[in-house]
Amino acid sequence: MGVAFVMGFACGLPLLLTGSVLQAWMREDGVDLSVIGLFALVGLPYTLKFIWAPVLDRFTLPFLGRRRGWMLLAQISLMVSIIWLGFSNPAEDPWLLAGIAFLVTFFSASQDIVVDAYRREDLKDNELGLGSSLYVNGYRIGMLLAGSGGLILADIFDFQMVYLLMALSMLVGVVATLLAKEPDEPEGTPINIREAVVDPFIEYFSRPEAVLILAFILFYKLGDTMAASMTTPFYLDMGYSKSEIGAVAKLFGFWATIIGGLLGGFLILRWGINRSLWIFGGLQAISTAGFAILVWVGHELDWLAAVIAFENLSGGMGTAAYVAFMASITNKKFTATQYALLTSLMGIPRVIASAPTGFLVEAVGWAEFFIICAVIALPGLMLLQRFAPWQSLGEDQREGQ
Repeated sequence: MGVAFVMGFACGLPLLLTGSVLQAWMREDGVDLSVIGLFALVGLPYTLKFIWAPVLDRFTLPFLGRRRGWMLLAQISLMVSIIWLGFSNPAEDPWLLAGIAFLVTFFSASQDIVVDAYRREDLKDNELGLGSSLYVNGYRIGMLLAGSGGLILADIFDFQMVYLLMALSMLVGVVATLLAKEPDEPEGTPINIREAVVDPFIEYFSRPEAVLILAFILFYKLGDTMAASMTTPFYLDMGYSKSEIGAVAKLFGFWATIIGGLLGGFLILRWGINRSLWIFGGLQAISTAGFAILVWVGHELDWLAAVIAFENLSGGMGTAAYVAFMASITNKKFTATQYALLTSLMGIPRVIASAPTGFLVEAVGWAEFFIICAVIALPGLMLLQRFAPWQSLGEDQREGQ
């Protein structure tokens, strides 16, 4: 469990170093907004990581074992590339900067692949819920350190020093990798490229509910994701100041999400993954609709805090069950490849479904928008009846465990 938390931190830390922190540095150095916008493309490895995941399933490095060897290589490469990024010059050569940032995201996505596989293979089936919630919370703390911490440090030091400090923070993950035990290698692991590349997909799509499960992964947090993408403009339109948003929506909301993740992990131990998906999914939908209340009550900080706390708490619980479910349906012989495929799908709604939300708000208004986002959660819950029915008591014994 401790390893899951620390590895989550190591995976979350690099994310914003090629996002908001890099954008702030580029803007400060006078880089054009059009170029800054194009830098979103350096995040492609996070979406395409299933392409090279089979290599990490097939080959074992000559040190530390099948999972920890790749983990250590990814972490050291990540540290070197973050330091290199920090010593580049955004104004003089933004395209070289883009190339180095792409390396950071590639090694970061590679670390994600191996850490996800390690967590699936190391934890027992009934530990996946709590282990996943600790991983997610570690991930969020890593993002907080890099995002908020990085920008605060940039007011004290130059960006070169900020990136150097962030690279050194990755040593926490390196130490955890060296001290952790290597999980037992399951029987039937791939012995050639065909088995590593083709067999994971054949094995997965041979399952009776394979396509429905993929549809569920796309829909389960779709409404929640769409609503989250427009909350900051919504708060501003409701008359809340940036300080109020920062204090209540960001800081207060962050800790509500952390508590929700931990609470969700413990409840999954009690209820199981399937039943938790039902309960947390329902709470997510209700909490999303709760934003419509803010439209009717107007500028009320108490209501803002209550709605955000409920939404982030339920969102944290839902994410814990969601991540644990994806881990539970992977076959341990192909953990890296199958989990990379599922988490790549998980990221699609964040990019595709969030794009038209502004048009939807303009067409229907804020209250109706949040109610629509709540209704959009229903198809994901209805799909659960096919492969994770509420009535099932032996719910966590799925094919592939």
